[in-house]
Amino acid sequence: MISIASIVEGDGEVSALPILLRRLASERDPAALVNLLQPIRVRRDKFLNKDDEFRRQLLLAAAKSGHDGWVLIVLDADDDCPASLGREIYQRAQQHIPHQRLSVVLANREFEAWFIAAAPSLQGARGFSLAPEEKMQAETPRNAKGWMRAHMQSGTYSEILDQPAFAARIDLQQAFDNSRSFRKLCKEWQTHVAARA
Repeated sequence: MISIASIVEGDGEVSALPILLRRLASERDPAALVNLLQPIRVRRDKFLNKDDEFRRQLLLAAAKSGHDGWVLIVLDADDDCPASLGREIYQRAQQHIPHQRLSVVLANREFEAWFIAAAPSLQGARGFSLAPEEKMQAETPRNAKGWMRAHMQSGTYSEILDQPAFAARIDLQQAFDNSRSFRKLCKEWQTHVAARA
């Protein structure tokens, strides 16, 4: 069994990421035995820009996941290039936890981009509505939360309530097909969990 300690930046992701990871386990790797620990919530700017905070949260995640566990950092890329910022974070993190399994996945641009990538599968869920002719480019909207809000019949989108519900509902294959950053999450899962099952 592998223990997974994740570091996330939003309250919604604290609930939603474990749901996504549980679904990856059951739908893609039923033989994998995982212990999904409560994610550690950080403030992105403080985590990335204050070395003592960065080190402290990484050491906490490493301690929680144990010697043979996996530390998974999932943040929004916002306006940064996910590949280059992800590499930079990974290299910095390795200095603090050099012997730990470690991955950095940056949702391009926001966590909600993964929902946009699988938007057809969300039709009707929690008042979400997508016009049949509407074309989506999941990782293009700068304000993915706003895109989601605009497609909610209520005109509101709640990270805390809607993220977990949508994480439980999205078609993982659609998300994989339409989002490079979601493919990165799946690749890291394959490397650190599925390959060990």
